[in-house]
Amino acid sequence: MRRAWLLIGVLAVVGCGERPERRALSGEQQALVARMAMAGATDLDANGRADGGMSVAGKLAGRAFGIAVPARWNGDAALFANGYSIPGSPVSVPADPAARDPSGGFLSAAYRDGFVIGQSAFDKPAMAVKSGVANTLRLRRWLQRLGTRRFYVGGGSMGGNIVMALIEKHPHAFVGAMTACGVTGDWGAEIGHLVDLRAVYDAQTRGTDYALPGEHDLARDALSPTPPTGLGFARPAWLYMQIKRMSSPIAKLFAAAQKRPDGPEAAMVRRIATAANADPDPASFMFPIMTAMVGMNDMRASFGGVVYGNDGKHYPGSPSLDRAVNRVVADSQAMRFADTWYRSTGHFAVPLLSIHNPHDGLVFADQATLLRDRVRAAGNDRNFLLLWAPSQQKEIPGTGLKGWAHCGFTPRQAQVMWRTLHQWVETGHRPDRERY
Repeated sequence: MRRAWLLIGVLAVVGCGERPERRALSGEQQALVARMAMAGATDLDANGRADGGMSVAGKLAGRAFGIAVPARWNGDAALFANGYSIPGSPVSVPADPAARDPSGGFLSAAYRDGFVIGQSAFDKPAMAVKSGVANTLRLRRWLQRLGTRRFYVGGGSMGGNIVMALIEKHPHAFVGAMTACGVTGDWGAEIGHLVDLRAVYDAQTRGTDYALPGEHDLARDALSPTPPTGLGFARPAWLYMQIKRMSSPIAKLFAAAQKRPDGPEAAMVRRIATAANADPDPASFMFPIMTAMVGMNDMRASFGGVVYGNDGKHYPGSPSLDRAVNRVVADSQAMRFADTWYRSTGHFAVPLLSIHNPHDGLVFADQATLLRDRVRAAGNDRNFLLLWAPSQQKEIPGTGLKGWAHCGFTPRQAQVMWRTLHQWVETGHRPDRERY
């Protein structure tokens, strides 16, 4: 789940390539690595772990993967699908997912229980649901050729959407699944939140000190997340500069609003939140708006057009605000593609544990309730458990502000996610709980 909050800062350009101290492999481990190569993996780099297990990085069909094999492997595996990352950011996975757990604790808990754990890179950064499904299945098939018997799968943020596609489109591939802070409903609703916030904020702040920079066409990026041709070496600095340009006016507005709770800035925040149906919270403004400002070109290319249109929408508040909001028209072919990759149906045949925060700075809580309602309509409650975890306030780097975290879970909660799901699958008894 860590990669799900890459918009917080230049974490997007920090790779996962740190290598631990080199350790020798046992003869049995060397034999397993040889079998991995015979099963189709290339560019293998295996390293012993201090606990007697080993980590293995490599490629399948040119896509990077990283796995950790415990010293006493029980024959099963747990896989993970990561979240959205900024367009143009590196596509990478940790070489050792037990040491640098991309799930925040879910995978490492499974590893301690004797499971192979792993993750496959996607074909591209940003919107990558279709390739996330394909590459996770490729990793699964490869592990199956090595003798793996049963598979669990988890995903955070966009990875939660990947999990929904996996278990609904491939009902026999996994025995249990987990989604955390996930886009478990559909992209129309989630992208709609991003576009609405960008549109309303832009209309409300136009001509003020809090106005957004760059392009104002809602179907396009406001600012480029990637530097001009020939300046690739400056990517980290460029991305930091663009994030600063986007976040500064929003942070300035909230700083003024907090300083004067009865002042015009606080009133402006309330009007924007009401019109966009959002939390009046710095992170809940900043991260959706920034995602829309640097992600729309990629979304349009990924879906084959504009997924969400506000051309016929009325925004509550003053008539002048509603008139000032820029409009965008959805493309029918893009909406169809988004339904395919992926709008959940509620029809799946394995235990699914889904966890969300009531307040989330990027993926709104209605994603959880959309899935819940579809599961109920499908008569599938026996296979579904929705948990609500207390929302967390976190520092927003470089702003002096706090806001609702995206994927606001503790490592302990992530470990409980694994144990709850594992026990459910092993015993066949659906847990009787609603909250952490």
